[in-house]
Amino acid sequence: MLESYVTPILMSYVNRYIKNLKPSDLQLSLWGGDVVLSKLELKLDVLEQELKLPFSFLSGHIHELRIHVPWTKLGSEPVVITINTMECILKLKDGVQEDHESSGSSSTNRSTTESAKSAVKPRRIQQTTPSDPDLPPGYVQSLIRRVVNNVNIVINNLILKYVEDDIVLSVNITSAECYTVDEFWDRAFMDISANDLVLRKVINFSDCTVCLDKRNASGKIEFYQDPLLYKCSFRTRLHFTYDNLNSKMPSVIKIHTLVESLKLSITDQQLPMFIRIMQLGIALYYGELGNFKEGENEDLVCHTKDILGNISGIEDETGSDMQYSTQYINQEPYMHQDDDQQQGWVSWAWSFVPAIVSYDDGEDDYTGTEGGTILHQHKSQAIKDPIVSIGFYCTKATVTFKLTEMQAESSYYSPQKVKSKEVICWEQEGTTVEVLMMGEPFFDCQIGFVGCQAMCLKGIMGIKDFEENVNRSDKEAYFFSCGENLSAKGMTYLTNSLFDYRSPENNGIRAEFILDAAHHKETYSEIAGMQRFGAFYMDYLYTVESTGGKVSGNQQDLSSSKSEDFVNVQEMSTKSLIVGPLDLRLDSSAVHRIMKMIVCAVEHEYEPYNKPKLDIVEGNRTMPNSEEIASLEEYIPTRLTSFTILKCTITISMAEFNLLGHLLPIIMGQKSSSGLLNATSFQPLRPLPAIRILMDKINLEHSVPMYAEQLVQTVSSLSQPPDNLLHYCYAHCYLKIFGFQAGLTSLDVRGSYCLPTPIIPSFSTAIYGKLLKFPKCWTKRSHVPLTECIFELPNLTVQATRAQTLLLRTIYQSWSHHVGNVSSAVVNEVLLNEVFQTLGVKSKNPMPTLEGSVQNVELKYCSTSLVKCASGTVGSIKICAKAPGDGGKEKLIPLIQGPSDTRDLHSSKWLNESRKPESLLAPDMVAFTIQSPQYMDYCHNSGAVLLASVQGLAVNIDPVLYTWLMYQPQKRSSRHIQQQPVGTLPLGMPLTRKKEDEVSVGSMPLAKQQSNQASEYASSPVKTKTVTESRPLSLPLKPMLTSSESCRSPEEKMKEFIGIVWNAVKRLTLQLEVQSCCVFVPNDSLPSPSTIVSGDIPGTVRSWYHGQAGMPGTLVLCLPQIKIMSAGHKYMEPLQEIPFVMLRSILEEGDAFPWTISLHHFSVYTLLGQQMTLNLVEPMGCTSTLAVTSQKLLASGPESRHSFVVCLHVDLESLEIKCSNPQVQLLYELADIISKVWNKIQKRGMLYQSSVYAESMTGPAPPTSPIKSSIGTAPPDTSTYSPSADFGTTTEADSVQGGDDSPFSDSITLEQTTSNIGISSGRVSLWMQWMLPKITIKLFAPDPGSKGTEICVVSELEDLSASVDVQDVYTKVKCKIESFNIDHYRNRPGEGWQSGHSEGIFLQCKEKLVPWGRLLVSGAIRRCIPFLY
Repeated sequence: MLESYVTPILMSYVNRYIKNLKPSDLQLSLWGGDVVLSKLELKLDVLEQELKLPFSFLSGHIHELRIHVPWTKLGSEPVVITINTMECILKLKDGVQEDHESSGSSSTNRSTTESAKSAVKPRRIQQTTPSDPDLPPGYVQSLIRRVVNNVNIVINNLILKYVEDDIVLSVNITSAECYTVDEFWDRAFMDISANDLVLRKVINFSDCTVCLDKRNASGKIEFYQDPLLYKCSFRTRLHFTYDNLNSKMPSVIKIHTLVESLKLSITDQQLPMFIRIMQLGIALYYGELGNFKEGENEDLVCHTKDILGNISGIEDETGSDMQYSTQYINQEPYMHQDDDQQQGWVSWAWSFVPAIVSYDDGEDDYTGTEGGTILHQHKSQAIKDPIVSIGFYCTKATVTFKLTEMQAESSYYSPQKVKSKEVICWEQEGTTVEVLMMGEPFFDCQIGFVGCQAMCLKGIMGIKDFEENVNRSDKEAYFFSCGENLSAKGMTYLTNSLFDYRSPENNGIRAEFILDAAHHKETYSEIAGMQRFGAFYMDYLYTVESTGGKVSGNQQDLSSSKSEDFVNVQEMSTKSLIVGPLDLRLDSSAVHRIMKMIVCAVEHEYEPYNKPKLDIVEGNRTMPNSEEIASLEEYIPTRLTSFTILKCTITISMAEFNLLGHLLPIIMGQKSSSGLLNATSFQPLRPLPAIRILMDKINLEHSVPMYAEQLVQTVSSLSQPPDNLLHYCYAHCYLKIFGFQAGLTSLDVRGSYCLPTPIIPSFSTAIYGKLLKFPKCWTKRSHVPLTECIFELPNLTVQATRAQTLLLRTIYQSWSHHVGNVSSAVVNEVLLNEVFQTLGVKSKNPMPTLEGSVQNVELKYCSTSLVKCASGTVGSIKICAKAPGDGGKEKLIPLIQGPSDTRDLHSSKWLNESRKPESLLAPDMVAFTIQSPQYMDYCHNSGAVLLASVQGLAVNIDPVLYTWLMYQPQKRSSRHIQQQPVGTLPLGMPLTRKKEDEVSVGSMPLAKQQSNQASEYASSPVKTKTVTESRPLSLPLKPMLTSSESCRSPEEKMKEFIGIVWNAVKRLTLQLEVQSCCVFVPNDSLPSPSTIVSGDIPGTVRSWYHGQAGMPGTLVLCLPQIKIMSAGHKYMEPLQEIPFVMLRSILEEGDAFPWTISLHHFSVYTLLGQQMTLNLVEPMGCTSTLAVTSQKLLASGPESRHSFVVCLHVDLESLEIKCSNPQVQLLYELADIISKVWNKIQKRGMLYQSSVYAESMTGPAPPTSPIKSSIGTAPPDTSTYSPSADFGTTTEADSVQGGDDSPFSDSITLEQTTSNIGISSGRVSLWMQWMLPKITIKLFAPDPGSKGTEICVVSELEDLSASVDVQDVYTKVKCKIESFNIDHYRNRPGEGWQSGHSEGIFLQCKEKLVPWGRLLVSGAIRRCIPFLY
C-alpha cells in the first residue's frame, strides 16, 4: 500500500533529473529498500528550467546515487538520499541581452506563465497515474508528510565550476548533509503537530574550498593560484513556521548560516578576476543581463518562494500560475559575503526533495478564462506570500592580499611554480548579512560588522619595511581601524538569528516581523544600527505600495504600461550606509600597498556586462495627456542613497620612501616605467612628522530616478515641463562635511603620536551638484541646465608659524618628488623642536603666527548645451599676525582686511574726521558672474561675459611679516655634520650613494658645506645632487633647458599667449569695478589696540595717529579705483542668476572693443610722528581707451595666424609730486628693510629654491656671489637682479643694467618681444598715446643759512604728450612738452611763501620768453625747444 504512494514520487524526481533510466529496474530496487545508481548524466535542460538561473550547464555528472528507504520503520527512520561525487560546469547564458530586451512587455509575462503551467502539468500526471483510483485515507497522508519532512540528503564531494573568458571559478565541498532536528537543534525524527507548527532542519557543510584560476587560450590552467577559500566549514539552520496542519506553504521561512572563521586569500592575478565575479553579481542583481528586471528585484524575490515551496515539501498547483510568473528568487546576489555559491547550492539541492503536492486538487480548479486566472492569482497571493528571512553570520573574517612571482625549477621541463608573498591583510569581526522579504511588496537587506582593521605584512616593491628582522611593533603595522572589539561588544551581531539563544524561535515564541516601511525606518535607525554593529551598518529597503488595490504585474517598463499603473503602484528604494569612528594612517608602507592593489586591479580589462544603451532616438514619441502628467507629478519612484561617516581621523605621514613614480603612471593609464627595483634595507625615520585631519561627520546623499529613461522621454517631450518633474530628471548629490580640522603631529620612537598643533581650526562646508539624465533627449531645449554645482563655505581659518609651513612643505615634497627608490626625506631636528614644543617649556624666541580667514564663500557653476557659467561671492578676507608682546601678552597685528571702506583714504583728511566702524552689513568683498560659450567658433554665440566688483581692501605690510618670512631653522656647526647626527642625513641610503655624497661634501669649501647641510636640507627634502653624480634628479624643467631653447621659448610662449588671450577677449563683454586698495607700509609694528574692532586696519592706524605713543613712520599707498566697461554695454548687477541672457549680444569679433578704462584717486602720502601727514603724490586719475582689431592672415604654414592692431589712448589728470627730507628718510628706511629681507630670502632659497638648483648644476660657488649663473656670461651683480638667473640660465635681457625701478628696461623688452612676435606670428601693430596736462614737482628743505626758514623748488611741465608707433619695419616714438619751468620759493617765520632770488626763476622754457631785463638777472637759462626723437 505505502509503496504505491512513495515509489512513484521518488521515481518521478529521479527520472526528472537523470537521463536514460529504466523505471522498472528502479522500482524493483526501491522496493528492496536500497537503490545504487552509478555514472549518471543529469538532464541539463530540465535543471536550467527548474533553477531559472542566468547560467547554462556545460556538463553535469553524478558518480553514484544511493537511495535508502527503511520500509519497515518509515514512521521513525528517515529516508536517506546520498550523492557521491557530483560535478557541474556552468557558464553565462548566451544571448542574455536579447532575453532581457523581450522580457519587458506584459505579453512575455503571460507567455512565461503559460509555459510554467505546462511545465508543471506533466509532473502532476506522472505523480497521480500509479495511485489507486480512491484517494488515500488521512493517516497515510500524515505518514507521507512525516516521511517527506524527515528526508536526509547527504552529498559527498560536490564540485561546481564556472567558466568565463579566462576565469575558472571552482567550488569544492567535501561533504554536505541535511537533516531534521528538534527544538535544541539536535538530530531527531520530527513532525509538525497542532501544538507546534514548526519544522527545523540543519545543513552542515564541511571543507568548502573555492579556487579562482586563469586559463590560457587553449583552456588549460598553466599554474594554479592559492585557493580563495581553503577548507572552510559552516552550518545552516532552517526554520519553517506553518499556519495550520494542512498549510501547503510555510508562512515564515528562516535560513541562517553561521561561519566561525572565514579566511580569504587573493593574489594579484586573482584580483581582477575577483572584481569581475563581483561585477557579475551586481549586474545580475540590477538586471543588467539575463531575465532580471531593472525594477530592483521583483523577479528575484520570487524564485525563493518557488524553491522554498519545494523545500518545505509542499507546492500548490493553483498558485503555481502566480508563483512562476512573479515569485521567483535567486538568493545569490544577496549573499554579499562569500556564501553566494553555497547558498545558491542549498536551494538547488533542496529541489530534489519530493514535492508531494496537492493530490486532492482537481484540474477544475483552473478557470478557463484569463480573467478568472487573475482573480485566483490575487486570492492566492493574499494567502500565500511567505515571509522569508535569509541570514549569513561570520564571527571572524580575514582577507589577505598576496603578490606572486614566478620561480623556475632547477629542471628545464618542470612546471613553473608561483611563490606568493602576503602584503596586506584585512580583518573583520562580527559580520552580519540579513535579508527579509515578503513577496513582491517588501524587500530589506541589512549588512553590518562590529569591527575591522587593516595591516601591512612583509615588504613591498623591494623595500623590506615589515620583514621579521625589522623591529617594528605590531601597532605600527595596523594602518586602518574602525569600530569596536568583538569581545567587548558581545554577540550583538547574532541578535534574533537562529543562532541566538535569546531569539523567539529558540524560545518557542512566534517571531514578529516589521513589514511596513515607516515602522521599519523608525526601528532600524542609524543609531540602532550603530549600537548593534560598531563599525559599519547598511540598510537597504525596497517596497512597492499599492494605492489602487492592484499591484501591477509588470512594473519595470513605464513606457509600455498604462497610466493607471502610475497611480496604483508606488515604489521606493532607500539605502543608508553608516561607517563608525575610523582611524586611517597613510604612511609610505600603507600608501604603496594600496596603490599596488589598485595597479593589480586595473591591469586586466574585461568587456563590461551591460553595454551602454544606444542613444534614445527622438522618434514618434506620444505626447502624454494631462491626466498622466498629473499622476506623474503625484509620485515618481526614486532611488535614495545616504552615506555617513562618523568621527573620521586621517593621519598622513611624511613619506619614508617614495616609489609612486612606478605606480601612478599605470593607474593613470600610461605605460609602466621600466626599471627593476632592487631590494634595499629600510630604517624607519623617527620622529616622523605627519598631518592629522579630523572630521566630526561626513554625509553624502544621492538620489536618482528609478526609471530615468522613460521619465526623461516623457518629460522632455512636454513643451513646458513643470519644475517638479524637471527636478526628478536629474541625479542629485549633496555632500556635507562637519567639523573638519587639521593639525601637525609627529610619531616618536615609542610609536605614539604627540598632541597635534592646530593649523586649520574646525569648520564645515557643503557641496551640491546635479546632473541631467540622458542629455541627448534635451537637445531642443538649450536652456535646461545639464550640470549644476553649488559650493558653500561659511568660514575657513588657517593659522601657522613659518616653521610649521616649512614642515608642511617638507611633508608635501616627500610625496611629490619621486626620488630614487629610497627615502631622501630629511627632517631638521631644530625645525621639529620648534613646531612641537615640549609641554611647559617656554621657547626663547617665540615665533609670530599668521592667521588668515575667509568668510561666506558661495560659488555656483552651471552648464547648458550652449554656455558654461559661474557666479559667486566672497564675503570677507582677513589676515592678521599674532606675535608675542610685552608682559607675555599676545599682540594682534592686522595685515589684510577686506572689505574695508577705502573711499576717503586717498586724502589724509580722514584721519581727523570721525569714521564709522566697519559694519557687519558691509557688501561682499568679491561678487562676480562669468559666462562663456561652450563652442568658441559657434557662429551664433553671444560671446563671453564677465561682470565683477571688488570692494575696498586695506593692506598693512608690517615688519612682523618680515620676521615671519625670514625664519630659518638654526644651522649646525661643521663638527655636527661630520658626526652625521640622526635626522640630518637621509636614513636608509644605499652604500654607493653615501660614498658619492661624502666625496662631494669634501670638495666644497667649508662655509658652503655648512649652510648647505642646514638650510637647504631643512627647507627642502629634495636631496641636493652634486656634480659628481651622473643623473640629475627631478629638477624643474627650467634649469635643464639648453641656452638655444631658452632663447627661443619666451617668444614662442608669447605668441601662444597672445593667441589665447585674443580668443578669450575678442567677444568678451566686460564690466569690472575695483574699489581702491589702500596699502600701509610702517617702519615698525602697528598692533591693533584692544579698544577697536580687531582687524580694522584704518581704525588701527588712526588710533596710533592720535595716540600718546609715537606713531611709527608709515607710507600710505592708495591704489586707484578701476572701472572697465566694454563698448555698448549697460551697467548690470555683478551677481546674476545663471544662466542669463545678455540684452545686447556681440556677434562679430572685436565688437566688444573699445574698452573704456578709468582710474581715480591714486595718491601716496606719509604719516610721521606728532600727527604729521605729508603728501607725496596728490590724488590723481586717468581715463583711457583700448581698441584692438584683428584679421586672419593667409599663412603659408599649416596654422593660420592673426594680425593685430592695438591702439591705446590715455588721458591723465595733472600730477603733483611733493617731497621733503623726512619723507626721503622714511622711504630710504623702508627700501633698506625690504631689500635686506629680499636678499636674505633669495640667499636662503626660500622664495625659489634657486640656490639648491643653481648649485646642483654648477658645483661649488665662490663665496662672494650668493647665486652664480651657470654660463657665467653675466656679471655677478646683475644676475642677482635677473629672475632668470636664479635658475642658472641667462637671457639677453640680463645684460641690461639697472634695478627693478629702471623705467627703460620694460620698454626695451616690450619693443624686442613685439617686433619678434611681428616677424613670426603674423603682424602686430601697436599705437599708444599718452596726454598729461601738467606735472608739478615740489621739493621742500630747510635753509641751512638761516634758522627756521624753508626753501621750496617747484618745477612745472605743461601739456605733455607722448606716442609710440610700432610697426613691422619701424618703431617711432614722439614726445612733446609745451613749457618747462623751475621756480624757487622761501618761507620765513611769519611771512609765508615768497619768491626767492631773481624773482624765483631758476629755469624757463616757453614759446614766449620773459623780458631780457629780467633774464639778465638769471644766469642759467638756455632755450628749450620741443624736440622730435
